[in-house]
Amino acid sequence: METRNRDEVLPKLAKISLFSDFDPNKEADRAILTQLYEIISMKKFKPGQVIIKEGDIGDEFYILYSGSVHISRNTPAGDPIALADLNASMNIFFGETALISNDMRSATVTAIEECQVLVLASKKFHELCQKQSILGYRVLLKLAQRMSNTISNTNKDKAMLYQALFNEIAGN
Repeated sequence: METRNRDEVLPKLAKISLFSDFDPNKEADRAILTQLYEIISMKKFKPGQVIIKEGDIGDEFYILYSGSVHISRNTPAGDPIALADLNASMNIFFGETALISNDMRSATVTAIEECQVLVLASKKFHELCQKQSILGYRVLLKLAQRMSNTISNTNKDKAMLYQALFNEIAGN
């Protein structure tokens, strides 16, 4: 594990949308963030190294602490498509569904440059939520809101694709 500094990590955690309801300047919230910090590890990845791979089963949640990553996924035919290149200043995270289930990874995340990621194992997260139920409540609420937005956007995209397909078939 790489070294990390609590006074640098806590504000970073609070900038991540899943933990944004916790204010590191409030004593009770800082105590919960500190407990979260204590169960997080840090891993380093070299350029080109895969952090998570589409199709793998995952039980870890990642926060990009430094560096940049390339997000991609495969088409149904197996052809890779680029989704985004993101950097740590964007306060991004990935693998969040691992906090609620050991689900299949929906994309591949590859380090573009040397990266450091904060890693939270789902088992440790669940154990902490047993002690700090407010953590579980707030994070799961954020996850539910995020997933609801994803479903809504997916439904809009499907409707637009169906309309385009209909227009193409109808000759419009």
